[in-house]
Amino acid sequence: MSVSARRRRRLAENVTAYGLLSAALVVFALFSWYPIVRGVVLSFQQVNFVSDPEWVGFDNFELLFADPLFGVAWRNTLLFTGLALVFGFAIPFVTAVLLNELRHARAYFRLVVYLPVMLPPVVTALLWKWFYDPGPGLFNEGLRAAGLPDLAWLDSSDTAMLSLVLVSTWANMGSTTLIYLAALQTIPGDLYEAAELDGAGIWRRLWHVTVPQTRFVLLVLLLLQVVATMQVFTEPFVMTGGGPDDSTVTVLLLLYRYAFVYNDFGSASALSLLLFVALGVFSAAYVRLTKRSAE
Repeated sequence: MSVSARRRRRLAENVTAYGLLSAALVVFALFSWYPIVRGVVLSFQQVNFVSDPEWVGFDNFELLFADPLFGVAWRNTLLFTGLALVFGFAIPFVTAVLLNELRHARAYFRLVVYLPVMLPPVVTALLWKWFYDPGPGLFNEGLRAAGLPDLAWLDSSDTAMLSLVLVSTWANMGSTTLIYLAALQTIPGDLYEAAELDGAGIWRRLWHVTVPQTRFVLLVLLLLQVVATMQVFTEPFVMTGGGPDDSTVTVLLLLYRYAFVYNDFGSASALSLLLFVALGVFSAAYVRLTKRSAE
């Protein structure tokens, strides 16, 4: 085959490949890239869809910084993220370790752990809202049966955020647990046998074998969980509405209020841009630090 024929064949293959990719590129452009660019533009405009957009520069950001709920929302979001890391990062890993040690009914327990993920988020929030009900709620009924006083789960600023974190952990731990379980099953059994011969107990094997061997998965899921929990919306929106006393107002809930309550889409876009930048800076710094520590 001549050089020109090979070039024509290669060109035809590339055209076919790019043609097959074009549909995905169009979808990404319309539903991912364009909304991002449009959101950045809107953040510098006054937009209420009643009058034509008006360029206002940084006025939307100044309005946000002057809002007392702006700092409250960021503080609540960071608190939610911190609590979610304590519960939502450790519990799935421990659950995966326990499932990995099972010798019987593995498939059944995996299904049980994964079932909450299959429920729609709003259904999960409404279900747990009934659990937390101060009257006939399941949790307070259990406390009464044990002779303990009732708790104002969602009606107290001291317990509302923790209550939301428990809901989020229960609803999302299934997929994370299965990812951990898949990572655990790739660890060679010889490493555990060598550790046992050296006299290592279960905790030393966990710390010196399991954690190092799953380090990459742990680091990736930690980043993904921080990004996801910083965007919490469903639980506070459905279960508390941001109360009591604004103790569960998160960044996305405040964004929702600006857009659909105050009809100020410019400020809502500005807030979304701030969140985007904050998560982008954190992700870049996190990747850089973890890469440097790995070296």
